[in-house]
Amino acid sequence: MQLALFPALFTFALVASMTPGPNNVMLMASGANFGFRRTIPHMFGIALGFAIMVILVGMGLMQLFTVLPLSYQLLKVASITYLIWLAWKIAGAGKPDQGNARATPLSLVQAAAFQWVNPKAWAVAFATITTYAPSRDMGSVLLIAGVFIATSLPATTSWTYLGREISRLLTNPNHLRLFNWCMAALILATLFPVLIG
Repeated sequence: MQLALFPALFTFALVASMTPGPNNVMLMASGANFGFRRTIPHMFGIALGFAIMVILVGMGLMQLFTVLPLSYQLLKVASITYLIWLAWKIAGAGKPDQGNARATPLSLVQAAAFQWVNPKAWAVAFATITTYAPSRDMGSVLLIAGVFIATSLPATTSWTYLGREISRLLTNPNHLRLFNWCMAALILATLFPVLIG
């Protein structure tokens, strides 16, 4: 990758990391329901999972969808199904100390694995590799993965912190329930581009 492209890559990565999408909505809901500290593994899982995805896409994973178009359709169905299930789980979530003792935030591994069914993550990974590392040389791919780790951490921290701060307004169980339903609706709204695309 040409060094002149680095500022544009960094800006793109920061905007992609900060804008609303399934990851950030889930982080805000987790911050509100479980607090900042318990959401940290989720935050790091996003950064790690997406970096691995970028590396594999850069190594040619995109070509799998060209060779086996059915694999793309299967991924799309799995993504939609999983996001609907997550929206349902978020809608029914409550603070663990409010009688929902089984509720837990996503772990590092769960958050990393989620990237593989996250439509926004796939779109960003494809766009980034195509735009900033069209030759797919390993140095460029690793640089892109590193930039996304660097921009992901402040973005995920911000969304989790926002959720934690919102939780101060959600001491009433009915308010928390409404917040969780709104977060679930936003997760479902992220499916709109996938369904019409």
